[in-house]
Formats: sequence, C-alpha cells, structure tokens
Amino acid sequence: MIGTADIREWRGHAVVDEKDHRIGTLESVYVETASDQPFFATVTVGLPSRRRLVFVPLDGAVVGPGYVRVAFAKGVVKQAPSIGTDDILPAEDEPAVFAHYELAYAPGAGGERRLARR
Repeated sequence: MIGTADIREWRGHAVVDEKDHRIGTLESVYVETASDQPFFATVTVGLPSRRRLVFVPLDGAVVGPGYVRVAFAKGVVKQAPSIGTDDILPAEDEPAVFAHYELAYAPGAGGERRLARR
C-alpha cells in the first residue's frame, strides 16, 4: 500500500486507469480509520459545469511523476458512488462505496466510520 507521507503532494495529479486512460484529477485521499493508511481517493470527473467526486480504491495504485495509476478501469470508476465537489462522504454512504468495488465493509467495533478524509 502507498504510504501516507506524501499524500498532500498527490492532490492535482492526473488519475489514470491500468491502460493509462485519464479518469480525472485527484482531489483528496480517504484513509482507513483503524490504520491511518490511504484506502480510497476521490477523483474530480465531469464537465466544468457538472463536476463531481467519485471514489476509487488505492489498493494496487502506483504513484508516478504527475499521475496516480489505479487498478480499475475508467468506466468502473466513473460509475462509482459520488459526492459533490464541496461535500464529504457521509458515514451511512460508506457501505455503497465498498460494495461498488466488491470490497468487504465492516464499521469499527464501536460503530465508528471506516474512512476519514485527509
């Protein structure tokens, strides 16, 4: 998994799929609350008048000069659950993000959320 040391430097990088098709621009990183490790990224997609943020897992992602390559196809990412460009993922919407990528979801032992924005 990618380390947390340089998360702030990733903002604004192009996000591309495994075939180097541009998906959008990295907006922020969500870490797993239990480990504080990067888990999902939000990617700005859409037309300038209708931008939104979609979620993509960072498992298998590779950071290069000016880009982050994710392990999912552009079409899959663009169909992922989204939020507005000024919004934060509500805790009750976390399971849908995990389900879209067929990832297991379980809240913390005390029912706390699994993801936190960095």
